[in-house]
Amino acid sequence: MINPISRREFLADTAALAAAAAAMRGSAGFSGEAKPELPRIKLGNVEVSRLILGSNPFWGYAHQPGDLGTRMKEYYTDERIMSLLDEAAELGVTTVASPPDPRWITLYDAYRARGGKLKVWLAQAHGNPKKMKEEIDRAVDAGAAAVFIQGHRAEDYYAQGKFDEVRAWIEHIKSKKVPAGMAAHRADVHPAAEKAGFPTDFYFQCFYRPETYTTEDRDLAVATIKQITNKPVIAYKILAAGRIPAPEGFAFALKCLAAKDGICVGVFPKDKPDMLAQDVALACRV
Repeated sequence: MINPISRREFLADTAALAAAAAAMRGSAGFSGEAKPELPRIKLGNVEVSRLILGSNPFWGYAHQPGDLGTRMKEYYTDERIMSLLDEAAELGVTTVASPPDPRWITLYDAYRARGGKLKVWLAQAHGNPKKMKEEIDRAVDAGAAAVFIQGHRAEDYYAQGKFDEVRAWIEHIKSKKVPAGMAAHRADVHPAAEKAGFPTDFYFQCFYRPETYTTEDRDLAVATIKQITNKPVIAYKILAAGRIPAPEGFAFALKCLAAKDGICVGVFPKDKPDMLAQDVALACRV
């Protein structure tokens, strides 16, 4: 179990991160040393930065009570999303994960047309299960470098005894000649897929069950990630949807992951303009 950091430690980390974020943006140096770079990992044959930009804040998926989701949707215009993608690329993040919804596809087309710097999109297929293969096709046609099945879809079918249908979705992704993955919030879904021989190239494992956000569920998720030694696992919700300070969440997550694994984190920089730079600095420092 992780011990919460003290206020003194938090303030010290915050000050250090502010300096590190300035350095990541090029306005200061790392004690005369070269600016650190994010490591890369492989999802099948696709190379991605170890830190992947999550898109939940773009669409208002705050997973918090109150009006945070509404404020996220109001803030994230198409132009701000595209500017953030370029900022991420400048900081060394190569990859964004987003559902292949119509707004995203239109936005991503416009972004690439204007010479956008962030080149790799992982598509999270999450729509109507009866039309999942059509959604996969749409994602690949729109330029997705890889596709993974959204957690609720995979674990719902697992719980209903329809896991073979999830296998069929994975096989359909593979037929499109791109890496295939699946996500889960529960800790028992990915091991079941491995035992059944699903042809996955990677997994997305949530650190916390959205219904509870308990450390017990997080520890089960970590155990699952450590159990999967032959494929990369991307840990997401490592900050419990903003309930955990970034220094604490990054330190714990990266301590638990193997070099082959990565993390996916979204940002809402309206009141904290350096949030993404600080996340990158944390990922590099840890």
